[in-house]
Amino acid sequence: MDVKRHIVHIDLDSFFVSVERKFDPSLIGKAVIIGGSVDRGVVSSCSYEARAYGVHSAMPTRQAVKLCPHAIVLHGSHGRYSEASREVTQIIHDSVPLYQKTSVDEFYIDLTGMERFYDCYQIASNLRQKVIRETGLPISFGMASGKTVAKMATNQAKPNGQLYIKHGEERAFLAPLPIGKIPGLGESTCQKMYQYGIERIGDLQRTNIRFLEAVFGKAGTYLWEKAHGIDHSEIIPHSDRKSISTEHTFGSNVNDPRTLENILVSMTEELSGKLRRENKLSSCMAIKIRYANFETHTQQQKIPLTAAEHILIPGVKNLLKKAWNQHRPVRLIGVRLSDLCTGSYQINLFEDNEEQIRLYQAMDRINFKFGDKTICRAAGMEIGTRNFNPFMKG
Repeated sequence: MDVKRHIVHIDLDSFFVSVERKFDPSLIGKAVIIGGSVDRGVVSSCSYEARAYGVHSAMPTRQAVKLCPHAIVLHGSHGRYSEASREVTQIIHDSVPLYQKTSVDEFYIDLTGMERFYDCYQIASNLRQKVIRETGLPISFGMASGKTVAKMATNQAKPNGQLYIKHGEERAFLAPLPIGKIPGLGESTCQKMYQYGIERIGDLQRTNIRFLEAVFGKAGTYLWEKAHGIDHSEIIPHSDRKSISTEHTFGSNVNDPRTLENILVSMTEELSGKLRRENKLSSCMAIKIRYANFETHTQQQKIPLTAAEHILIPGVKNLLKKAWNQHRPVRLIGVRLSDLCTGSYQINLFEDNEEQIRLYQAMDRINFKFGDKTICRAAGMEIGTRNFNPFMKG
């Protein structure tokens, strides 16, 4: 007999906006847009009041302001968001046995097995109230037999609500929803289904799986299973890899600041590229310096969640100034990015412009296709860095 799973999906509502409202309550109830400059920035987050005018994340800020001219536009305080994310994560970590953090403001929790002793829905309700009480942030959750239905339940419960889809009720819950509500379903797939008269998930439920496989290939099976609320994907524990690092030992000791800075730039580029490829963000950076007599020093600093080297490189250079006694030659130097969590590059949207974002995407595509460091900053090219061996730490 199949084990009945109890999966909870938790999502902080309009996370960046909610954090800003904590520090400035006058923003409550108003249309708020968080993003870069109006001229060239992009929207990182927006309030439900702004969404009502068609504003959404990753939209150019100038377009958002045209749609909602009375909106309050904020540049964003990413240090606050990182700290708020850490607070919520700690509460969840202390409250449940198994969870997965999928972004700075989103979590899955597996309560399967606890139903023998407790009411799982009550556990989730208590946890939500605890987060609201201790952080002052609005939060929603959905609970169901799998991750997909739980996430869709959360989306229906927003803003600041909760919804439990009981076992056996998945299909009835899903049927009236538009097919675009299925997580990860692209616009082109939706358009193709519209051509066959499939507009709601109920239409998809009534469609023969063989037909879906003929039209969509392997994706047809995926669509059919999602429409029926079938999702066996596991909760991957939060305690996966915690850091990524690289170091380099010089053939002869070095005490030239430019040489050390350039090699740090190159290593930081390499590590941040790896973070972006693995959809990771770091909130702590460190450097290691080993002198000629093998004496070793480290210096670290908490940072806003990021995977962008234009944010990381100035920080690493600053750590070098703090850690290095410039009268002493250096034998080894290293960089470590730690306190990793799963999350997309969106955390940086509010401080980058469109050109910056496109630059990173282009660099990552080229380096993925032709190998690391095919394209990088000039500083990183001045040092022969191809012999680095970045390694991961669990």
